[in-house]
Amino acid sequence: MGRYDTVLIRYGELSTKGKNRKDFIRKLYQNIQRILADFPNLAYRRTHDRIYIRLTDEDPDIIRERLQKVFGISSFSFTEKVPSDLEEIKKTCLAIAQESGKKTFKIITRRHDKTFPLNSDGINRAVAGEILRNTDLKVDVHEPELPIQIEVQQNDTYITSEKIPGAGGYPAGINGKVLLMLSGGIDSPVAAYELIKRGLEVEAVHFASPPYTSENARQKVMDLASMVSIYQGEMKVHIINFTDLQLEIYKTAGDPYAITLMRRMMFRIAQEVAQRNNCLAIGTGESIGQVASQTLESIACINSVVSIPVIRPLVCMDKVEIIDLAKKIGTYETSIQPFEDCCTIFDPKNPVTKPTIKRAEEYEARFDYESMIADCLENEIISTAGPETEAEEFL
Repeated sequence: MGRYDTVLIRYGELSTKGKNRKDFIRKLYQNIQRILADFPNLAYRRTHDRIYIRLTDEDPDIIRERLQKVFGISSFSFTEKVPSDLEEIKKTCLAIAQESGKKTFKIITRRHDKTFPLNSDGINRAVAGEILRNTDLKVDVHEPELPIQIEVQQNDTYITSEKIPGAGGYPAGINGKVLLMLSGGIDSPVAAYELIKRGLEVEAVHFASPPYTSENARQKVMDLASMVSIYQGEMKVHIINFTDLQLEIYKTAGDPYAITLMRRMMFRIAQEVAQRNNCLAIGTGESIGQVASQTLESIACINSVVSIPVIRPLVCMDKVEIIDLAKKIGTYETSIQPFEDCCTIFDPKNPVTKPTIKRAEEYEARFDYESMIADCLENEIISTAGPETEAEEFL
């Protein structure tokens, strides 16, 4: 890694976006600069299909780790920048081969500059010949231990021997804003990650029931929001005091329908918060059949109270897949901390698994839930969570 001085970034799905391509590249460029903002000496350059970052003395391992968290990157490489001169290219590739300790190699050239004297195949042959004459390495075109990649531009050529997979997806924030129902569980932070990966900016709404839920439970949610915010930048979290409404639901409906009614109230509140904050949809961490409120009948009954789209990125994933992804993005250990949220403190013994809209509406007609929802919205607390930062609160 020590010899490389430039990071070459390649786009993935962005190439399919046609006339919107410039907007996508601009957003990706901004997101890369945001995640590397604490490295002020980096120099950036972008072309129609590449972004180049010139390094000085930055730690390449930190740069690599950060870039792998930027959605919209197909792959990237740490490269050595040399003049677009065949002798310079041959000399640099030979040095890489000599330092590699590998036994087989392959040269892969992409010639952007069509005025360069040799075509891609000619460059491959010239460089391979130089390495074969001066080392013991052999050519293996199928599974080389050392694939050396050469990108010839008009003035400069970029040479690398490693192609690092990117996070894929779309640049965070390019496809609009969604309000995620964020609990302290395993699923919803993973849902946030998946939504951001599809180019959405995520705001969150969290339902707290003090004193039944603790300050630790609320801090856990803010910690999870902070962890996921690395992928998009600062995340706004709307905290709703749900205690009075929740107690009224249990008093009115009792055990079987309590969770159904609670979720219907949450969705009504979430829709109002979403519309006030220009979010075009609600997001959830639901997965079909995982719990009583996630049977298809329950989802249909609960979903009927809102008119905006509800996006469920985990809907067909099983628990093992969700846990694996939570571990990959680093939220799992925080999610399993034993601080209960409002969905678990009043754990029903016999929740209905096939609720009907008619029956839910009969229960709801027994109390003035609309004024209670208005109180919840009036007393919301808005916090912001950023990567590895303390949450800020304002009313």
